[in-house]
Amino acid sequence: MATTETTAKTTSATAAERLAQLKTYIAETQENEHPDSFLIAVLHKAQELYGYLPVEVMDEVAEQMGIPTAHIWGVATFYHYFSLTPPGQHVISICLGTACYVRGAGQILQALKDELKIDVGEVTPDGMFSLQPARCLGACGLAPVVMIDDKIHGELTPKRMVQLINQYRKQAKK
Repeated sequence: MATTETTAKTTSATAAERLAQLKTYIAETQENEHPDSFLIAVLHKAQELYGYLPVEVMDEVAEQMGIPTAHIWGVATFYHYFSLTPPGQHVISICLGTACYVRGAGQILQALKDELKIDVGEVTPDGMFSLQPARCLGACGLAPVVMIDDKIHGELTPKRMVQLINQYRKQAKK
């Protein structure tokens, strides 16, 4: 999941700086008795640095760790946390936990799909928004909630959700 903090990291560091940070992190894991046991941690670090797992980065991880690329792909595609596509500028996480769902999260999700014209796991064509599910955002008293980047928005209705999306669009035009 990309947050504003993660997005800021990916845009402020150059590609060379991110790659150097990743290589340093991998080198630190190689000092352990079982370096291949750190693959998931290395992939987490890569996603933190890049916002997702680009093919070139997974190839670099495979080379640096001496692990077959197919194994890297297998791990990256197995775990839901990892993303193989760049996130939108604003990541929308909709809570589908029990409290939110009972209070209308299904309608909020449908309003998001209709307004953004994307499904869960997709990015809008302009790259502005991506939509992902969340099992619980820990704000049950404000249900239904969404988190946009790192900000929780609660007590939503479909109409309020569309207004919120339009606020983000308006801010982007400034």
